[in-house]
Amino acid sequence: MNKILRFFDLHQGEEKKEAVLENVVSNISFRGANAWILACAIVVASVGLNVNSTAVIIGAMLISPLMGPIVGAGFALGTFDFPLLKKSLKNLLIATLISLVVSFIYFLLSPFKEAQSELLARTSPNIYDVMIAIFGGLVGVIAITRVDKGNPIPGVAIATALMPPLCTAGYGLAIGNFSFFAGALFLYIINCVFICISTFVIVKYLRYPKTHYVDQQREKRITQSITIITIILVLPSIYFAYNLLQEKKYTNKVNQFVQQELSNKGYTVIYEKLEMNGNPKKLELAFLSKKFSKKEVESLQHSMETFGITNTTLDLELPIPRWLFIRTV
Repeated sequence: MNKILRFFDLHQGEEKKEAVLENVVSNISFRGANAWILACAIVVASVGLNVNSTAVIIGAMLISPLMGPIVGAGFALGTFDFPLLKKSLKNLLIATLISLVVSFIYFLLSPFKEAQSELLARTSPNIYDVMIAIFGGLVGVIAITRVDKGNPIPGVAIATALMPPLCTAGYGLAIGNFSFFAGALFLYIINCVFICISTFVIVKYLRYPKTHYVDQQREKRITQSITIITIILVLPSIYFAYNLLQEKKYTNKVNQFVQQELSNKGYTVIYEKLEMNGNPKKLELAFLSKKFSKKEVESLQHSMETFGITNTTLDLELPIPRWLFIRTV
């Protein structure tokens, strides 16, 4: 058992604590070059989101310096260095404001306002985003405390994805969609908080010395505050994950219905749209040559219920869009 514990012991290969803290403090400030790098990275990420380019978004995340103040806040909490905590939070706020302003201006001026899939993916955070932030944060802080650091930090920057949610929040402000803004900002807060908590946990585990003396009562209050914040952020994430799961199940049922009841029977579906926000939901379909009678539509509506598709209307009387007809021909 002791051999197994030694195998996973983080104290082996540990960098000197003074050198680690010096490195952390040096990456907190957002002045001069760091501010310019951040602003340029935000523009690159915004362009990537705007044109739906994953490669460009990844490039922006690689050059982003946003991890610095978040890790700094985690170290500050773990060592009870309250001046460092104040400095970290101040710089994180500055970085957040710079990012929001730059992305807002970009999307305000951009002629392309349509929400692409890369943008939409950052508007509904869930429990999986929490897990990514926790484990990504753990990798980042463990790497920082090693003598042989390797090169996991770029991977952490990509996995935790701090830049895209901020750009999406700026997009939401630019088009006046505050649900996009709130969802993206919530994802950004999740990433920041859980990277910070992961850092705090590792700092406590490695027994970094306390900068300021804190009595047990105050230390207990700090731990309780972290626990409450964690619960407040996790509960909505679980709810969103549950909604996502239900949405996936519903979409799969619709796909099975269309495949088995229509495509497999020789009807060529050339247009399909599923509106899930309404009550009832609505499935719109158009076909190449088939026109369904009222009785056939009623039969299909009943068949939908056998697939578990409830509270959904079926619209099969759509005019075929001209551009679809031209492409089909």
